[in-house]
Amino acid sequence: MTPTRTIFFLCSGNYYRSRFAEILFNDLAARATLPWRADSAGLQPNCRARNPGPISPHAVAGLVAAGITLPQRPRYPRDATDADFQTAGLAIALKESEHRPLMQQRFPHWANSIRYWNVDDVQDASPDRALPELARLVRSLVREIHLV
Repeated sequence: MTPTRTIFFLCSGNYYRSRFAEILFNDLAARATLPWRADSAGLQPNCRARNPGPISPHAVAGLVAAGITLPQRPRYPRDATDADFQTAGLAIALKESEHRPLMQQRFPHWANSIRYWNVDDVQDASPDRALPELARLVRSLVREIHLV
């Protein structure tokens, strides 16, 4: 049996983009029977305290619209740790201009070894623009992994 590898999605607060990407990836990977599992975390310190709940209503709405069943009790946002990068097969920060400086500040030894996407947060792009782009990138990633 092939060991499970981890995709690690990062955003600032682990509330909206990274949670959407994590749950969508896990659904798609399970359907494709890929030996990968996604996790996610926030790059802002103490990100749990910065958010009003476990997951953004925008992320929930986007996932439900995609036909994905969410956990009854989603976990709360959590901060990224050095151990997350050590165990990840691939780490992806969801907005380079926003997250590269945070990576250089908090995890400088990992800043140049992760992949950066360019998906805007909710204050810069409405969910009806950002979530389809994020879904496209996640689906493309699943296809990429499936071909390897």
